Amino acid sequence: MKAIINGRAILPDADGNFVVDDQAAIIFDDHIKAVGSTVEDCAVIDAEGNFVAPGFINVHIHGCAGADTMDDQADALSTMRNFLPSTGVTSFLPTTMTMPFENIYSALEHIRREKNKADGAKILGANVEGPFINKKFKGAQDENNILRAEFDRIAPFVDVIKIITIAPEELDDFAFIDECRAENIIVSIGHSAADYQTALEAINRGARHITHLFNAQTGLHHRRPGIVGAALDSNAVVELIADNVHVHPAVQRIISRIKPRDRIVLITDSLRACGLGDGTFDLGGQTVTIKGTLATLEDGTIAASVAPMNTVVKNFWRNSRLPLENVIECVTKNPAVELGLYNEIGSLEVGKAADIIIFDEALNIRAAFVDGRRI
Repeated sequence: MKAIINGRAILPDADGNFVVDDQAAIIFDDHIKAVGSTVEDCAVIDAEGNFVAPGFINVHIHGCAGADTMDDQADALSTMRNFLPSTGVTSFLPTTMTMPFENIYSALEHIRREKNKADGAKILGANVEGPFINKKFKGAQDENNILRAEFDRIAPFVDVIKIITIAPEELDDFAFIDECRAENIIVSIGHSAADYQTALEAINRGARHITHLFNAQTGLHHRRPGIVGAALDSNAVVELIADNVHVHPAVQRIISRIKPRDRIVLITDSLRACGLGDGTFDLGGQTVTIKGTLATLEDGTIAASVAPMNTVVKNFWRNSRLPLENVIECVTKNPAVELGLYNEIGSLEVGKAADIIIFDEALNIRAAFVDGRRI
């Protein structure tokens, strides 16, 4: 048994809202055994006044550390798993790109084989971003591989897919949404030219998740509310890339005030260049140039992010001006609840997996534990 002491633990209160407790010790092996003040017969870990929180959950990430979900290599996902705890992430959904379907199938097979392996961050399943999207809002996706949505194409992988992005205006009807929801797949609206009414109808039908809010979708105009308007005028969960490139800091703050906190999920949407610095990299068969925090295709289109999750959390904390414990909910509790996993992960409570991180006020990760193993 191990015990983390002298930390500022971020814990749920009696109402489930996260608060900071600077007295609680976290006692665990592979699961959390106790949260309290008594420490006996434990290997003690001194948090030295730093924050102790549940591990971050990243539901939208393409790659990092030189590896990408679409790489047809056995060690690509392992590379991602082993890098992510240094950014505070203890579980994630590797995210596919719009490529030929045989490539997507190959990626999903790799994810199925690697799911819940015991080294590094845990793979919870897959996020399928494309190919069922709109060419007008393809973003960094390859339009040559965009297809009409057909459930039969993804049916062999319903055990793996947790989230799938669609453009609702491209559907013949909403039966595809119904079929996904019947398999507990979260349907997300993104890379879409849908107007407000179409997006709202899709949300009401069950597509209650929005892929990287503001990016690659119809924006908010006072006469054309678009997907952004529907997202803000409904109970949809919104993803937010808080890298200060994809969404301006002021807009992040506005969203934090408009949208209920439990409907915001922070993501990185990072590509393989995350953690590597400037250079030229591949994203779904397209060349991406990295300069600082900006990733662009050859035509200047902003591509995926290079921000690690601890930077995203730090940015949103500063930009939103929310208490840190509220921001932490957006990368722990909220995604766990949406994925139906909050009884297993997402908070520091007795019986849950010992996915724990220790970080300082600059969001530097000091330690990370996955199922109680120090990574």
